[in-house]
Amino acid sequence: MTYRIQGLNPARFADPEALIADGAIRMTAGADSGYPCRVTLQDAEPGETVLLLNYVSADVRTPFRTTHAIFVREGATTAPRYDDEAPAYLEQRPLSLRGFDGAGMIRAAANAAPGGADAGIRGLLEDEEIDYVDVHHAAWGCFLARAHRSGDA
Repeated sequence: MTYRIQGLNPARFADPEALIADGAIRMTAGADSGYPCRVTLQDAEPGETVLLLNYVSADVRTPFRTTHAIFVREGATTAPRYDDEAPAYLEQRPLSLRGFDGAGMIRAAANAAPGGADAGIRGLLEDEEIDYVDVHHAAWGCFLARAHRSGDA
């Protein structure tokens, strides 16, 4: 089973002033790793400017529609793609993994300890009913990434 994870499209976050007018908050990343950028799929460096904003991660017409706060590095321009591996920033956190089918229903879920992102994603995608896995921070609940089966949109 292979999968793909890609950062969010940076064009969605290119106008920080418009995002702030819509409720985003400009912050400075601290010394800890609590500022994971959803575009670059890396933690922001201490002193870097990030935007904290609301994001609809599961835009489905089911009871599982999900919206929560995310961080985006201000000025992020590149969304990397990871083929058949989890970005390091996922592997260092406790995670909640949610396996969705094509109709937007959760079919399975799991927790992953630090270091368990790749194995947890693969385990859920072994179920043929699961089209993708949404990865969330286990404690904070915020969306971190989406893992698609390779070849899926």
